[in-house]
Amino acid sequence: MIYSFHHFYYWLKGGVESGMAYRAKIFRELGIDAKFVFATTFPNANIQQETEFLGFLDSEVMWLYGFFTDCKISPVTYTLDQLENSFGEKNFIFSREEDVVKYTFPGKNYYYLAYVAGEEGDYIHRVEMISNECLIRKDYYTYCKIYSEYYSPFNNQARIYLRRFFNENGTTAYEEVMSNEADVDDAVLYKFPDGLVYSREELVGEMMSCLNLTEEDVVLIDGEPGKIDRAAFIQNASPAKVGLIIHADHVLDSDENHVLWYGIYEYAFSHPEKIDFFVTSTDAQSNLLRKQLKKYRGVDAKVVTIPVMGLEELKISRKPRKKHSLISVGRLAVEKRMDWVIEAVVEAKKHVPNLTLDIYGEGEEEERLRQQIKELDCGDYVRLCGFQKLDDIYSRYEAYISASWVETFGVTLLEAVSSGLPIVGFDIPYGAQEFIDEGKNGYKLPWGDVHGLADGIVRLFTEVDFGAFRQHSYKKAKSYLTEGVKARWKDVLEQIK
Repeated sequence: MIYSFHHFYYWLKGGVESGMAYRAKIFRELGIDAKFVFATTFPNANIQQETEFLGFLDSEVMWLYGFFTDCKISPVTYTLDQLENSFGEKNFIFSREEDVVKYTFPGKNYYYLAYVAGEEGDYIHRVEMISNECLIRKDYYTYCKIYSEYYSPFNNQARIYLRRFFNENGTTAYEEVMSNEADVDDAVLYKFPDGLVYSREELVGEMMSCLNLTEEDVVLIDGEPGKIDRAAFIQNASPAKVGLIIHADHVLDSDENHVLWYGIYEYAFSHPEKIDFFVTSTDAQSNLLRKQLKKYRGVDAKVVTIPVMGLEELKISRKPRKKHSLISVGRLAVEKRMDWVIEAVVEAKKHVPNLTLDIYGEGEEEERLRQQIKELDCGDYVRLCGFQKLDDIYSRYEAYISASWVETFGVTLLEAVSSGLPIVGFDIPYGAQEFIDEGKNGYKLPWGDVHGLADGIVRLFTEVDFGAFRQHSYKKAKSYLTEGVKARWKDVLEQIK
């Protein structure tokens, strides 16, 4: 069995998660049993809904927090009628606006907000309880209530102090108790009927010990920075084989005698003897890591190149593409620098009058980007399009733009070239350097040079042979077809047996 551990603290639904879903498909087609374990919370959605959307099967998904209960991974089927039947108060006023239902209770100082899974249905994902205009509790549902969060006021905000996880019959399985110290957000303990667990790292250990891992099993450690140290997964994986999936740049600095690893990899690279194989997405990173582990740790590490994502086919559209149209895709997060993309497009539009930009993705930067669009008065040609399945969307556009400073591989860059899109982006390892050949299918600019990014857009739409650029992007994409990726995984898994 392969267990792939994803350890972001919050659900992001970005390239890492899409890559894991792709790997699930690869293992499925190879006939390999695999489980994908998520050590994340899902405050705004149901884990089943989110993972199914990406392509996971319910039987492949495990949830750290649900592991210690008897609740199954399931779609949301708990109804408004069931919720109303659970009220102690029978006298209430019902109102609904799209996917939010409000219950008010005459003469009482509290009300409930029920969030429906989809605007048309009556299945409830969560219910918030508000007393004296303060959030005091959230209940989360699938086919039953799976857990509750309890809040108290702190600095004019609702601060969580307890999560209670339930079994199917409503009994408490265990509780997660948060520190009440203002500066210790991640200090927790877990109260089980038969004892205490004193950290999330120890909770991971408890879960992994229950898996009864053997030498025949493989543990893949996935994801990027999170509030669970990767050491928790590595230290509890024995006797299984351990593979470390590297999504980010792995080194911050180095000289002749010392190396400063990127923090999330510090433990693994300091103890390479605990890792049976390392996986990067590009040959350039594999070669660099192999040399560094030899030089600074004195080990001949097994480092393999397996792209985090591959392609079923090239997307060759016979329909005309929208003239002078740009697409950018990614989490709306600071490191993706969508604000710079917008700035560059606004500047480039002075020279390409009918230029347009559509941005696909979701994240914490959405409101700030909307405000930027408003302030720059560019809403008629710059759109935020949300998170969507993009299989056949890239090919509607003429070119792709990225300003990200963390694209170790760049799933969206691969998707762009697979649809024949030229790319304008920053010259950073390893994504842009992997997918952009300067002057052949795009332009690489010095990182942070927004004016250069704008100039690259103008050059792309005023100087180049788009047909030649498009064919070069297709050529780059051919080496990432799924059959080749599948063969690489089969080979490495056979080698470590």
